[in-house]
Amino acid sequence: MDRWRSFRVLVLVFVAACGALSSAHAQESAAEDPTRYAREHFSKREERIAMRDGAKLFTSIYTPKDTTRRYPILLCRTPYSVGPYGENAYKEVVGPSDVAMRDGFIVVYQDVRGCYMSEGEFVDVRPHLERKQGPKDVDESTDGYDTIEWLLANVPNHNGKVGMWGISYPGFYAAASMIDHHPALAAVSPQAPIADWFFDDFHHHGVLFLPHAFNFLAGFGKPRPEPTTERKGRFQHGTPDGYDFFLRLGPLSNVNERHFHGEIRFWNDLVAHPNYDAFWEARNLQPRLRNVAPAVMTVGGWFDAEDLFGALHTYAAIEAQNPDVFNVLVMGPWVHGGWARSDGDRVGNVRFGEKTGPHYREKIELAFFDKFLKGATGGEIAEASLFDTGANRWWSFDRWPPSELTRRSLGLAPGGRLLPEAGDLAEAEYAPGYDEFRSDPSKPVPYTEAVAIGMTKEYMTDDQRFASRRPDVLAYVTEPLSEDLTIAGPIQASLWVSTSATDADWVVKLIDVFPDDAMEPEAEAAERAPERASDRRRVERPMGGYQMMVRSEAIRGRFRESYATPKAFTPGEPTLVPLPLQDVLHTFTKGHRIMVHVQSTWFPLIDRNPQTYVDNVFSANESDFVPATHRVYRSARYPSRLEIGVLPR
Repeated sequence: MDRWRSFRVLVLVFVAACGALSSAHAQESAAEDPTRYAREHFSKREERIAMRDGAKLFTSIYTPKDTTRRYPILLCRTPYSVGPYGENAYKEVVGPSDVAMRDGFIVVYQDVRGCYMSEGEFVDVRPHLERKQGPKDVDESTDGYDTIEWLLANVPNHNGKVGMWGISYPGFYAAASMIDHHPALAAVSPQAPIADWFFDDFHHHGVLFLPHAFNFLAGFGKPRPEPTTERKGRFQHGTPDGYDFFLRLGPLSNVNERHFHGEIRFWNDLVAHPNYDAFWEARNLQPRLRNVAPAVMTVGGWFDAEDLFGALHTYAAIEAQNPDVFNVLVMGPWVHGGWARSDGDRVGNVRFGEKTGPHYREKIELAFFDKFLKGATGGEIAEASLFDTGANRWWSFDRWPPSELTRRSLGLAPGGRLLPEAGDLAEAEYAPGYDEFRSDPSKPVPYTEAVAIGMTKEYMTDDQRFASRRPDVLAYVTEPLSEDLTIAGPIQASLWVSTSATDADWVVKLIDVFPDDAMEPEAEAAERAPERASDRRRVERPMGGYQMMVRSEAIRGRFRESYATPKAFTPGEPTLVPLPLQDVLHTFTKGHRIMVHVQSTWFPLIDRNPQTYVDNVFSANESDFVPATHRVYRSARYPSRLEIGVLPR
């Protein structure tokens, strides 16, 4: 018996060893060929699908090899290439995520008109046509419709239901396809979509997000006269220092003269349309989002430096105009697209205590598509699933913004104080009634401490101590909080300002100031559990006194009354500048302080305002750029404040 038992043990050890070797070999093979799963489980074909006007759009179709059941179709339309090209060349991840790839979908990618291998003319954020009178009247909704119609007729083994998704520009195509949609389109997830291009992405209330626009358009904006599989090369700046590069660039008029030479069509459009006019109105998708698909899940990141506006406003527009549609919002602690391809446990120096990316991909995104494309039952999907970026927890709301909010104001007060209801101060306490600073376009406030050639993805959580120390940044801060304060929904800044010049930009930042003894989560865990002291080695930066930016926004002062009709400032005259900031869900925890910054330059994140009023900033000359003295008023007569929404405890 002992001999037999010993033999069994040896067999088990041998089997375990073989299993370990097999697992190691599988992991090694996967590392050698990251497309292995896709190759083993999908067949790929490439088609050129004719649209109603005859243009043929290049389309890659991945069909599960298992034909024992039928599958819904997931479609992504993109200007960024369906590559890799060739029926033997596979993507590493087929579908929105790795878990979706393994769940069973027919996955389709399509180059939109005029991009890469598709025929036709590419138009940036192609306007939606309200009336279509013939086959030549095409837009993104017709191309989406015609593509779905072809797929249903020519791809075998589908279950008759189609879903769409896309991140950023592809998110716009997903949203546009919901309008006048194909009857088979059952679920759509626009993720970080463009909603109104004057206010998100390149433009923010009339200011230009300079490195984002310049760097993107320098490559993507180049003409593609013929179908191609090749990407345009990146612009070579000759330096890693974006602050230096864009300062040496000088006025925006030098962009075409020195670099673009009139070849970038959308840059030319920016130059030609500095104000909100018919060109921009046509690229506002919000009022067109009517009669949309049966189920919509809009996704965004609280720290999405590119399209935070788009996610929040796409959800709101659908909610307002489609009362009977299943319409939900998901917002997590993510940078642009971070929900799809990262752990989502940190942005820059700030950590969020859990891996929010895998949670979203499995428990929210996959559950959405399974519910509406496969009829799955089970876990409910909340109207609004949002992550609190201060308390590090998920919330579920039955509407957004929450109905239970109470409105409060944070008032700018003397001595750099930030007070609830500052209007309660006696008039004498306000003297002299304003704070002032000198703004010099030749020495603008940097937007980050980092040396970077573009818009960093981490800037929205960056430590702001470097800016607080600048003389051309006004900082206002509360006393340490005696209890947690959770703010939610939109923030409205109302600044009473004046300038010695005739134009100015205004930047407002909401900041969470950590206590001096604050530690990162790993260090706190090590303090509580000494046996995990090795965690301390992972602490990359002390968080004591950290000034975490929570929300920020900028406006070109000339647009304070109208984005269509700009107006100069009268020197020295107190003037109200309203500035809406994007929504937040953030808990300022006990012992933290709330800070507000007000400044007029934020470089090179936004272009420099000459501070001399000119009809078109894109045409300003070097001589138009002048220093100016700006005042921010904080008196009973001219109270500057932030209006916030507070959740009950």
